[in-house]
Amino acid sequence: MLPDDFQPERYQSLLDEKTRKCAELFAPYTHLLPTVLSSPLEAFRMRAEFRIWHEGHDLFYAMFDKDNPKQPLRVDSYPFGSTTLQKLMPALRSAIIHDPVLRERLFQVEFLTSTTEEALITLIYHKALSDEWETKARYLAEALGCHIIGRSRKQKVMLDQSSIGERLNINGQDYQYRYYEQGFTQPNAAINIKMIEWVSQYLKDSSRDLIELYCGLGNFTLPLSRQFRRVLATEIAKSSVNAAHENIALNRIENIAIARLNAAETAQALRGERVFKRLATLPHALGDYDFRAILVDPPRAGLDEDSLHLARTIDTIAYISCNPETLARDLEQLTLTHSVDAWAVFDQFPYTQHTECGFILSKRP
Repeated sequence: MLPDDFQPERYQSLLDEKTRKCAELFAPYTHLLPTVLSSPLEAFRMRAEFRIWHEGHDLFYAMFDKDNPKQPLRVDSYPFGSTTLQKLMPALRSAIIHDPVLRERLFQVEFLTSTTEEALITLIYHKALSDEWETKARYLAEALGCHIIGRSRKQKVMLDQSSIGERLNINGQDYQYRYYEQGFTQPNAAINIKMIEWVSQYLKDSSRDLIELYCGLGNFTLPLSRQFRRVLATEIAKSSVNAAHENIALNRIENIAIARLNAAETAQALRGERVFKRLATLPHALGDYDFRAILVDPPRAGLDEDSLHLARTIDTIAYISCNPETLARDLEQLTLTHSVDAWAVFDQFPYTQHTECGFILSKRP
């Protein structure tokens, strides 16, 4: 989001327009009105990345307009960013602008923050990072009260840790998470909480089980586990699987099993078409599960054929989508066997055209 996009006076009209377009797109599959979950007007974005632009003795954060990608747009303030992020941006610039070791060939800065006011800054360089750089960076981390990682080609310097803590209150209960550098996290914490609470209204069956595809670090998995007998969550990225295991342990939850499978492999395993050694350590055999519900949160490409087939065999489907176009494509298949019970618009990215949606579908008798 570019600084000029910050137009709080237009927020509601922009959200109304996004909602209208989604309603038109989904009209063939439902005539229900959506739940619209609005964002805070500012300080909502928990992570951001900026190019660092050098002009003589000056140095500043920069972004680029896709219509003019060679012209840097100077960013002196970023009202979208969390309060922690907004505080760190000028402090970091002031600290490095006159320090030749820290500023030399600095190419990009990435900020990761949490609602608990922890922060991790990644400084990315076009040079090898020396012992002198590490010493300077340690002083910088202490002065800013945050964690710092340095990166350059084939080099990563982690001064103390590569993650920060997050605590989200969901349906009146606190959940702890570890968020890792370069791992996926939901960008808008306020909308993330609303999104999980919206899904939790419809996924409740303490006597049966939930299967989740694309579970990531356990964002949905942890709170939804309270509402089911067992949860089997799958994710292909090894780093996300490790983070999910850590988050399960942090919250002392005992009814979640994580399998490192992609969505298609999960469907094939459940149909008995393939046997995976990666499933050997699960506390329960696949045949012991009784899946009443499935949660999918796929990438922009949407669901593959195997995943669609799997979803259509399960009573309740919760589909979280970051791409309304592929969601509409998948609804064409899902609504052959299921009806739409509810849908929602999640305004993860205010002031942009980007829209996230959620659908709840139940199997027809």
